[in-house]
Amino acid sequence: MDMGEKIKQLRIERGMTLEQLGDAVGVGKSTVRKWENGIIANMRRDKIAKIAEALHVSPAYLMGWEESGSDLSSIPGARPIRSIRLPILGHVSCGEPKFASEEFEGYVDAEADITADFCLIAKGDSMINIGIEEGTVVFIRRQDSVENGQIAVVIYDDDATLKRVYYYPDQALLILRAENPRYKDITFVGPQLNAVRIIGRAVMFQREIV
Repeated sequence: MDMGEKIKQLRIERGMTLEQLGDAVGVGKSTVRKWENGIIANMRRDKIAKIAEALHVSPAYLMGWEESGSDLSSIPGARPIRSIRLPILGHVSCGEPKFASEEFEGYVDAEADITADFCLIAKGDSMINIGIEEGTVVFIRRQDSVENGQIAVVIYDDDATLKRVYYYPDQALLILRAENPRYKDITFVGPQLNAVRIIGRAVMFQREIV
C-alpha cells in the first residue's frame, strides 16, 4: 500500500471528509484527492507531518518506514521496517562558506540502517550538480577524516562548507571542490591546514519535490 492509499484508508476509517483533512493540513480538498490518487506522489515533509498528526499515526508509518500494529510473524521472511530519528543541527553552506550553528532545529525520520549521526540543511548551490540544492537535508556521519573524493562538512575560520575533499599529505595540500563549475576550488597549503577541521562525512541526502 502506497502513501496515498494509506491516507485515504485512514481518512475513511476516521470518518473524515476530504475537506476536513485538507483543513487540518492547510490545503484544499482537491490537493488531498491528488495525494490519495497518487497524482502528487512527492509530498513535502511538513505536510506529511501534519497529515500524520491529523490521522493519529506517525510520519514514518505513512512513508512505509514502520508498520506499527502489523502482525508480520505469519509471513515467511517478513520483518518490520524500523526507523530512527536524527537531529537537525543547523545549516551548512553549499556556496561561499558560512557559519553552521549546531542548534537543534527538529528531527528527521530515516530508515534505521542509515549510518548517520545528525543532519544539516544545505544552503546555496555549489553542490547542485549532484542534486544537493537549497533546503536539501544532508545526513552526516561524524568522522574527522574522509577518503579523497568523498563529500564532507569542513570547518575553517568559524566557517563551514559542504564540499568534496582531496588531501595530499606529501604536498601538505588540501583541496575543497564544489559540484558546480561556477565555484573555484578552495585550497589550503602548509600551516593553513592547522585551521581546517573535518566534522563529518555526507552519507545521504533527501530533497523535497514540490
